[in-house]
Amino acid sequence: MAFYCPDGAMAQQLEASLAALEAEGRPELREQVSISWVRYRSSLIDSASPRSDLAEFWADRPAGASWRGDQARYPASVVKLLYLVAAEAWLQRQLIDDTPELRRALADMIRHSSNDATGLVLDLLTGTTSGPELPEAAFQRWSLQRQLVNQWCEQLNWPEWQGCNACQKTWGDGPYGRERQFYGPALENRNRLSSDVCARLLHGVMAGALVSPAACKRMRDRLARSLDPSERRADPENQVDGFLGEGLPEGARLWSKAGWMSQARHDAAYVEAEGLAPMLLVVFSEGKARAGDAQLLPELCRQLLAT
Repeated sequence: MAFYCPDGAMAQQLEASLAALEAEGRPELREQVSISWVRYRSSLIDSASPRSDLAEFWADRPAGASWRGDQARYPASVVKLLYLVAAEAWLQRQLIDDTPELRRALADMIRHSSNDATGLVLDLLTGTTSGPELPEAAFQRWSLQRQLVNQWCEQLNWPEWQGCNACQKTWGDGPYGRERQFYGPALENRNRLSSDVCARLLHGVMAGALVSPAACKRMRDRLARSLDPSERRADPENQVDGFLGEGLPEGARLWSKAGWMSQARHDAAYVEAEGLAPMLLVVFSEGKARAGDAQLLPELCRQLLAT
């Protein structure tokens, strides 16, 4: 059962939007995307105070709809959202030290999508480091250690986690040495996430219902994006232009984590705009054509926000 309550009207609108976008010259779009869309009666931010009953919060499911929301795909840099949540969970349990260097890495991992920062964070979370290929016995020990984030996710007992995998660093040129060894001969151990599991993660962060309220506030602060045109022009990799945030009206507020590479353009966003219902939207789009399509995500955001 999804964390949201399936809404028939929203599902129809989502399918209609996809059909219209496909008709604009995007053949096979519906096979190339996964979408999770949640709509709220009121702001999650305003209600993100300490909660006395988390079970009651999760039982009160918002309206939502999805298209292939349970299909696990390569998440690109959206996986950094999960690593951010895991880091706060480790800090709360005092499994890692709260240092200025860790805070700097977490900020750069989310704000600037730094792969180098992500590598440090995953090393700290799992007690592993990159390096040359390892002999079989040492590699098996290393591999087991690198699975710690996956083991933590499995213990959440979320049905959305089924088929997912989050144990790899993110790369510019690609993995080498033991990191490439860990991917497997056919890259079968690549990261995999669904739009549904990313939506649930972001839902919990925005509502202050994952880890602790203070930790969720820190995460929200890192995920906040400026829509100011001058700030966006000054930062070509702002994770707004070409992504969901570009489709927002003036004065809207955005919290998001995008992912972009040669075969993918993704975004996970929570948005609030005056006079419109707050919404959470996660879109994974795959393939070279979709990776180069800078208008798909903004247009989908415009259509769904306005309904």
